[in-house]
Formats: sequence, C-alpha cells, structure tokens
Amino acid sequence: MATTAKKTPAKKTPAPGPAAKASAPKAAVKAASKAAPKAAAKATPKAASKASAKVASKAPAKAPGKSAGKTTAAPKAAPKVTAKVTPKAPSKVAAKAPAKVVDKAPTKVATKAPGKSKAPSAKSVTPKAAAGFDHDAASLKSLWPQLHRGDAEPWPKSAAVVEAWRLFHAGDFKAALAAGLKAGGDGITVANKAQAIHANYVEKNEQAKLDAFLAVAARAEAQQDAQPDNANAFYLQAYALGRYSQGISIAEALVQGLGVKIKTALERAIALAPRHADAHVALGAFHAEVIDKVGRLLARGQGADARTGLQMFDAALKLNPTSAITLMECANGYVMIEGDKRMAEAEALYAKAAALSPLDAMERFDIELAKAELED
Repeated sequence: MATTAKKTPAKKTPAPGPAAKASAPKAAVKAASKAAPKAAAKATPKAASKASAKVASKAPAKAPGKSAGKTTAAPKAAPKVTAKVTPKAPSKVAAKAPAKVVDKAPTKVATKAPGKSKAPSAKSVTPKAAAGFDHDAASLKSLWPQLHRGDAEPWPKSAAVVEAWRLFHAGDFKAALAAGLKAGGDGITVANKAQAIHANYVEKNEQAKLDAFLAVAARAEAQQDAQPDNANAFYLQAYALGRYSQGISIAEALVQGLGVKIKTALERAIALAPRHADAHVALGAFHAEVIDKVGRLLARGQGADARTGLQMFDAALKLNPTSAITLMECANGYVMIEGDKRMAEAEALYAKAAALSPLDAMERFDIELAKAELED
C-alpha cells in the first residue's frame, strides 16, 4: 500500500514510503478488473490477479490390455500355442496437491509496480545507485527542497541528523540507519526511511524484508507518542505496513486489520502536512489495491472507494510531478481503478519517469525500475 514502491504500470508502497518489483505497462498492466478485488492492505499498483494453482499430475500409465506372448515351437503338425498374458494393473496416478495461492501485492498495474511493485533487482540497479550522490552538508541543503518535496521533511536542526540524511541520499542505507538511531529524536525518521528503502530495494531475503518493515512500523508508532506532530512518523508507519502487507498478501493483511491502521496513519499524515505528496500517493494506492482485491462493493467495508483513490493520485501528481515513484504509483493506481481506458496515460507516466535524472540513490532505483518496465 505503498512510496517508494519485491516492476509494476503494474498492480508493488511507496507506499507511504516507497516500500518493496514490477513490469512494463503494455504487457504488465493487467487492468484491475472492476469486479476483481485488490485486497485490503496492499498498496501497490498494477493489477493483481488471483493466481490459479495448477495441479501437477503424472501421466497415467498406458491402459492395460492383452498382448500376445511368444509362441511356443511345436512339431510342424501341432497348432501354435498362444501364451496367456496377465495384464498389469494400471499404475496409480499421483496428483500433487494444488499449490497454495499467495496474493502478492500489486502496488502495480500489470506492469511491475514500484511500491506494490517489486523492487528492481539489486544486481541490475544497486551498483549504479551507490555512485555519484555523496553530497556534503552544503550541497545537500541546497538540494533539500527537491529531495524532500515528496515527504515534506524539514531541514534538520542537528548536525548528526544531517549526516544521517547525507548517508541516506548517498545510498548507504545501513550506515544511515545506524547514524539515525544514534542521533535519536528527528534522527528516527531517517533511520526508519533508510531501513524501509533498503528492505524494499536491496534486501533479497523475503523474511528479512518482512522483519525490517515490522521493525520500522514499530519504531514509527513509538515516535508518534514522542512527536505527535511529526507527519513522517505516521507516513513511515503506513509505508512499512503497506509493504509488509504486499509481502504477506493484501487479503491476509486485511484480515489482520492492517488496512485500517494504514488508512488512519496516512490520513493523519496528510492532516499534519497537507503538501505531503508521498502520503497522498500511498493513500491512493490503499484505495486502489483494496478495490482491486475485493471489488468496489466489499471495498467500502474497508473504507476504500474509487473516487477518493483517484483524488489522491491527482493531488500527488500536482504536488510532486517530477518524482519517478509518484509517476509510477499513480500510473499503476489509475489502471487498477479504471482499467484499460487509463492505459495510454499510464504508459506516458512511466515514460516520463524513465526520462528523469536522479538526484539521489533512491531516485536512481525508481528511474531504473521505470526503464526496466518499459523495456519488458
């Protein structure tokens, strides 16, 4: 239910933070059928269709039948004797139990989505993402308005927190996590975002991803008590839970009540920071994914509706039109909610994202993902 977006437009959370691998719009984007549902807590674009398990069965043995045995030689005058052949019993056909179908998050239109979308592979993107973004404090401050147009994070008051953000934008997410935790206070925000982005884009182990998202969600919730007016404490909780939901399946997340937590946290983030573009994207993804998973009628029971989802995406594009993750998540969401009639627009948004120039490591991941999906 996520920003920063394991390529889809596809069905994925930035989730509220980016959070989360997708595939290009034309092939990838299976329009979210209006009747089909995207279960509750999945925030990820590109339609997620339910997979059907194929029952693998061994081919049955050839049907038994009587076959002529060898004839026994006898005196010329004697008639040929046909040996009696006992047919073999047919072999049992072993059928494998149907595989368990796991709903994977969409944040994606049938293309690979960012956020619900799966993150680009570390092999193809990580090496590039780590280079060229090692800003010093002065250059980082000059770029701050552009780098944080999405999350509305104010310039840090502490030098220790500035350093943690410097490490984050350079792509050293683990070091940024450690530095943020050490700094405490506002440093918790950068620590949470660093761990969430690392889990979404770099971590390969699925269980490690899920554990990381839960750790971020728990820290963010505790931060809300200490800093009740910190919009990103609410946003990053929602982002982490959105990506976690995509990992376990939107349907399961809804059963666990995570959809309500995500929606409530995002609405609070927007109330505290009306220009928080990432929160608008994530909230739109929440509405789109729930509708995609359970259908419009049942989605109402989870507090999701198409009109609100579309409004969130529209607002996000106005607030942050040059963000790759915003462009991709909105593309995925439009297709999940309205189907093929928004496909051309979704493809154009992906193309726009792919043409951007990154300002930091995280943006490099998103732009590379957009390019990869268009090539699929």
